[in-house]
Amino acid sequence: MKRCDKLVDAGRRAFFARTAAVAAGAAATVAVPSVALRAAPSLALVTYPSNKLANVSDLKPDVPQDITYPDGDSPGVLLKLGHRVEGGVGPDGDIVAFSTLCPHKGFSLVYGAGDKSLSCPGHYSRFDVEKGGLQIFGHATQNLPQFRLVVDPKGDIYAVAVDELIYGRLSNVLTA
Repeated sequence: MKRCDKLVDAGRRAFFARTAAVAAGAAATVAVPSVALRAAPSLALVTYPSNKLANVSDLKPDVPQDITYPDGDSPGVLLKLGHRVEGGVGPDGDIVAFSTLCPHKGFSLVYGAGDKSLSCPGHYSRFDVEKGGLQIFGHATQNLPQFRLVVDPKGDIYAVAVDELIYGRLSNVLTA
């Protein structure tokens, strides 16, 4: 009987030691200041041929403009958000563009001006366009592909690259 008592005591000691270690780790984690969430820069950035999408003067805040990039089989949206955002271009730093193919199953996304998100009617994934296409809800397993934009001195907006894999493509490479 004494042998069993020793095993139980050893088990209790190990349990409490592990619990204390986990609690200390959790307390240390809580002390770390929070960081604003945004989509992480992608390692899949691929440069494509430049494609003119619109002119800055054509855009109105929160009115999406349908585009295609890098080719006609890749629908997207060009947005003027009305305030500066990371990755935004133009005089106000508020113009962004994204693929409108949900990275989960390829459903067409719909823009919601109220919360500045692109939403999927298929499985309800939502992506924050103010934070680089960060997924905020749903079944998707990656952030929304964002198109890299440049603006020339005349105000023409060009797409020049994509930062994630576009749904339905095995690679971010165009073939002739």
